[in-house]
Amino acid sequence: MSLASPSFIVAIPARYGSTRLPAKPLREIGGVPMVVRVAQRALQAGASRVVVAVDDERIAEALAGQHEVQICMTRRDHASGSDRLAECAEQLGWADDSIVVNLQGDEPFAPAAGIRAVAQALAGDDAPMATLATPIIDAEELFDPNVVKLVRTGNGRALYFSRAPMPWARDAFATDRHALPSGTPFLRHIGIYAYRAGFLRRYTQLPRTPLEQTESLEQLRVLEHGYAIAVRLTPEPFPPGIDTEADLERAELWLHSHS
Repeated sequence: MSLASPSFIVAIPARYGSTRLPAKPLREIGGVPMVVRVAQRALQAGASRVVVAVDDERIAEALAGQHEVQICMTRRDHASGSDRLAECAEQLGWADDSIVVNLQGDEPFAPAAGIRAVAQALAGDDAPMATLATPIIDAEELFDPNVVKLVRTGNGRALYFSRAPMPWARDAFATDRHALPSGTPFLRHIGIYAYRAGFLRRYTQLPRTPLEQTESLEQLRVLEHGYAIAVRLTPEPFPPGIDTEADLERAELWLHSHS
């Protein structure tokens, strides 16, 4: 398998029920259902297979015209998208060493280069899981608990993920928390993951962990159980995902400004 262009599956968990944005996968952006836009991004990235893991026939119907996209009907009671994809891996019999990219169903503008990058990160590392990050250049972003930060080792493995600002620039922040000191690697986590299919199955069977529950960050379960996560910088920005009506309005504006 070539490191430059590994073969990879993109799996998209798409749940019909959403408290903040009902029927989210079917909400239209520029007249196209969100889930269709996400699947199109995956195809543009060069995935060998694109699979949408759905829990409702209405989502499957919206994808009916996308002939290169496979539908996997899953249970409605999954606690997370990872659990939904693990069921998909079992149903479709993915080989343990298959690279599976988990692309969230609310990322209609995920850059194709970023999708490829997370697959390449996993292909080039013996960690069972990989993800992406981008530099933080604004102090407000660093101190925002809705922004997930991470620190990593010199060889690109995750040390920790947190909603708290980190690393803590002790001397600089003692006098000023409105500007970021230069030379400190502040990183924002981008919530796209690649796993080997065998690890995806194992991961969803691991017990939840104290730090995972404290921070409400599912990826901490991986670190707490002693597994490595490879982290690479994204080659292109990821526009924000869509969770609310306001996000949907911004997405329409973004689409018009980039068309």
